[in-house]
This record gives sequence, C-alpha cells and structure tokens, in this order.
Amino acid sequence: MAKDKTLFTCTECGGTSPRWLGKCPSCGAWNTLIESVAEAGPGKNRYSGAQFAGLAQAQAVMPLAAIEATDIARTPSGIDELDRVLGGGIVEGGVVLIGGDPGIGKSTLLLQALDALQRTGLPTLYVTGEESGAQVALRSRRLGLDHSQVNVLAEIQLEKILATIESMQPAVAVIDSIQTVYSDQLTSAPGSVAQVRECAAHLTRAAKASGVAVVLVGHVTKEGALAGPRVLEHMVDTVLYFEGDTHSQFRLVRAIKNRFGAVNEIGVFAMTEKGLKGVSNPSAIFLSQHSEPVPGSCVMVTLEGTRPLLVEIQALVDSGGPSPRRLSVGLDKDRLAMLLAVLHRHAGVACMDQDVFVNAVGGVRISEPAADLAVMLAITSSLRGKALPQGFIAFGEVGLAGEVRPAPRGQERLREAAKLGFSVAVVPKANAPKKPIEGLTIHAVERVEEAMNVVRGIA
Repeated sequence: MAKDKTLFTCTECGGTSPRWLGKCPSCGAWNTLIESVAEAGPGKNRYSGAQFAGLAQAQAVMPLAAIEATDIARTPSGIDELDRVLGGGIVEGGVVLIGGDPGIGKSTLLLQALDALQRTGLPTLYVTGEESGAQVALRSRRLGLDHSQVNVLAEIQLEKILATIESMQPAVAVIDSIQTVYSDQLTSAPGSVAQVRECAAHLTRAAKASGVAVVLVGHVTKEGALAGPRVLEHMVDTVLYFEGDTHSQFRLVRAIKNRFGAVNEIGVFAMTEKGLKGVSNPSAIFLSQHSEPVPGSCVMVTLEGTRPLLVEIQALVDSGGPSPRRLSVGLDKDRLAMLLAVLHRHAGVACMDQDVFVNAVGGVRISEPAADLAVMLAITSSLRGKALPQGFIAFGEVGLAGEVRPAPRGQERLREAAKLGFSVAVVPKANAPKKPIEGLTIHAVERVEEAMNVVRGIA
C-alpha cells in the first residue's frame, strides 16, 4: 500500500507547500505552515479503514423534533469523585482529555479507575508511552492493586495502538500520554503539533466508530495550559484539569468542558500511600481550624458546578509605603482593587496607605463575584483588628454603586452552611429565604454600608 505523502498547510489561508518554509508562499504570513498528510491518490482516504466504517454512513436529513432523544448510558468508574466530574460516569464512545502538572496523580487516578472497571467485568486497556510495563506494574503494587487484571500495552506507534483497540474492543482505553504517540504517516517527531493533532483525530474517530471510551492524558505547559494545539480541546467530549500543589496531599479535578455533564464541576481527592482517595466533605479542606475567631477571616459559600463549598477568605491589612501592594491568591487581583475603591467610597473604610493581601484557603480558585462581600468583610476585620463572630458566613456580589447583588442558587448555599453548623449569615436581600432555615440567623442587606453596620452590631 502506498504511503501517504506529507505536505505543509498554512493555518491562515489554507495554502500548501511540499516543504516547510518560514513564510507562506500564498499569503506571506510567517510561521504558519504545519505538517499534514496528503491523500495517497484519487479516491483514497486515510480515514477509510475498517475502524472508521461506522463514520462513513451518512444519515438522512430530518427535523430536530423528529429525532428521538434518549438518555446517555453511563458506566460508573468506581470512584465517586471522578464520576461527579464526568457527569455520572464514563460514556460509551466518549473521549476524555485530562491534563495536569507532572507527578500530580493523573496516571495514578486512571490506573485506579481502570482496575475498578476491570473488577466489574469490563475489559480495559492501559497504553503507556512514557513507562515500561514493569514500571506500571510496580506502581500498581504500591497502590495495593497486586492482582489487577488491567491489560497493559507499552507502545507509542498509533497504527499498532489502533490495531490493538480494534482487536481487543475494550470498554475503556487510556492513552498515557498523547504527546508520546506518533503516526507513520508523518515525519515530524512525537509531541509536535502535527503529530498530536493527527493522532488525537484518529483516536477520536476510532472511539466514535467502535464505541470504546478513550481517555487521553495530556502534558501541560509551564503556564498550566494543555500542551499542543488548542484544537485538541475541541476534538474531545470532556476536558479535565488536575489542580493542586504537588507538596500538598489534596488534589482537585475540574471539568473545563463536558458535552455529557456540567462544566466547572470539581472532584476532590487526597493523595495517600494507596493512591488517590475521594474526599466526601471537601469544605473541611478550605476552612482553617481556628480555636478562636481571628481578625481578617470570613467564610463564604461558593459554587463549583453543582456543589456548594464553604471556603475561608483570609485578608491581611498592614501599613504600607508610598506604593502600597495589593496581592490576591485564588481571587481576581483586578477585582480586589475595585472592591477597595467601593469600600472606601461607600463604607468609609480607607486602605489607600495600607498593603492588602487576600487569600482563599486550601489553594482553591474562586472566579465568581459572589465572593465580593466576604472579601470586603475580611479586609475590614483585619484593618480594625476585630474578628467576625464564630459561625459567621457571607456571600454576595458588590457593584460599583455600593449595592449588594444576589448570588445564584442562594438557597442551596444557605442550606449547606446550616448543615455544617454555621449560625449567622449576611446575604443579599434577594437571596433571603421565604421560610426560615433552622439554626441559621440571616441578615439580608441591600448595600455595603448596611452589611458593615450589621457586622458592627453582632461582632
């Protein structure tokens, strides 16, 4: 069989060149030529193999209302926190891309999940391109998976991997990692943009045609983004990110994209000697255990996907020099500057000559504006050196005019706080429940100055 020829395609204009050039001969753009594969001859297509037969059949055009919508069948992975992030479990024919820093636990989690699936009777395949089979076996021993029946293939050639998947027909196949896989159809090295894109495209088509769920492990850049072309994230059904400090025992798995479930859902894990274990009460991670209330600390309820989490916001206000610093960890630093201006203008709390440091405990990142009120109360508490009362929570968005706006799903936030033993809450007036919540005293406010007056009265 004749081997497909390689050519170089411009990402700007689509023009081609038989060899790589720094400048596109068609449009004149620089550094836009990437390697691709040309068809071997007339009427031939490199995607016409048996593994792609299911994709070649065109369906008839019909109105959307006439298409039968059925619920997607899911297979639980055996790890509850991972199933939460995936939207309930693994979908047949679904493609998942998971990325994270080296050593954070991607391979560990996937090996545990494959072993749990294998024990339920489902065939699984673990393709390792970075380690030998002996190294994978050694890790399984450390995790306590001494008698695991997970099938392991140490291979980086795409064609051999596809042939193995086609012959074995596993329920789930893990490719660890996509940056190590290469195709004979391309001359570039493994990990290049062309190789990563081409191999991911082949594996995605094979998954859709055969019904095999494929999990791709991806490297990340030093900025924390998935390495390789951004189109890789558009090819797959689900994109997961591993977050957390490698020096800490806790890990977060966050869904950035999910065609079969909610985005921004998180799963919380603790790294132990026997691998990653799900954390059933993640709010305990993000709350510091103070024996007594301390100044500069305020607890808020944030939403991560469908899960309400209690997170402690800490602030430290100290005398600064002629150029006071504003630093935030886990929160938007530009929003911090805005909140300080609102605090001064509408509540009379001046911090223009003070250094202000704000931190979300536990390494969690809070992107929603519902943290505004808790941040402002923590800053005021630190500046005045007076702690907020025990069992106090607050949430709400603050506008430039000083108004306190409602946060989405406020009732769920309040119920979660009450369940964990909190007794006092300052919330936007629109979030005040119609029926009282047992054990929780709620102060509904409309403006920042009202919230400050309430805190002065109960502190």
